[in-house]
Amino acid sequence: MKLAMVGLGKMGANMARRLLKSGHQVVGVDHHPEVAEKLAEEFGLIPAATLDEAIEKLAAPRVVWVMVPAGKPTEAVINDLGNLLSQGDIIVDGGNSFYQDDIRRASQLKEKGINFVDAGTSGGIWGLEEGYSLMVGGEESVVNQITPLFKSLAPTPELGWGHVGPVGAGHFVKMIHNGIEYGLMEAYAEGFQLLEKKTEMDLDLHQIAEIWRYGSVIRSWLLDLTAAALEENPELEGIAAFVPDSGEGRWTVAEAIDLNCSIPVISMALQRRFRSREAAPFADKLLAAMRNQFGGHAVKKVEK
Repeated sequence: MKLAMVGLGKMGANMARRLLKSGHQVVGVDHHPEVAEKLAEEFGLIPAATLDEAIEKLAAPRVVWVMVPAGKPTEAVINDLGNLLSQGDIIVDGGNSFYQDDIRRASQLKEKGINFVDAGTSGGIWGLEEGYSLMVGGEESVVNQITPLFKSLAPTPELGWGHVGPVGAGHFVKMIHNGIEYGLMEAYAEGFQLLEKKTEMDLDLHQIAEIWRYGSVIRSWLLDLTAAALEENPELEGIAAFVPDSGEGRWTVAEAIDLNCSIPVISMALQRRFRSREAAPFADKLLAAMRNQFGGHAVKKVEK
């Protein structure tokens, strides 16, 4: 198949490379044109300087895969594509968009006869070699048209991807996937912190991670990556205790509230990330002040 890939950051570029390796033709466009030119030289990608130029290089029905940051960048690109594409063309959003935005965008594009598919994509920097996990939402007839792309991007043609439901379902499933990821990461982090605190035993955290990787009920790819991180930097020197969030955890928790669904582990994992970004939370200082007020307990002063 021939398609356009809009957005050639790490994920988009690696997906383009995997598609090219599988025999597909990829027209690449990025807001930094030199990125597309470099991939053209290295991997045979067909470069385009603008969306207009990329569309011109495709034959109808055209397929455009969007891999740009969620929110305003995705909104802008899809709006532009809505004015450039024609009836029967297909837009695939492979980023981390909010599923309700997918439903709205699909409805707007449908008025012009343009099809929309949302593809929740997991795999990160390892996807080029290992393949991507793809959770696909959209009309079955439209998804069937671009199934060869999913089969080429997935770990195998039959494993690691699937059509999970209507438009929005792909990104909804990916949202929950990321929420689970928050909880798993927090559990590993807390466990290894407890091991690290038991200083009198002089535990080797990397050794323990390696032991758990084989035969243990908590073995996982995340544990594989944890073991690699501890091997590279056992004391985690130079790494600040500051953990961002992409927004998917927030959406997961908000959805749980709307559905009256209890998800305490994911919720607390998100809250823990918020806490990691505060050097001296006001709430903790207020706790100390309250103890001083009711019990006369000493307050530790900040060193200047």
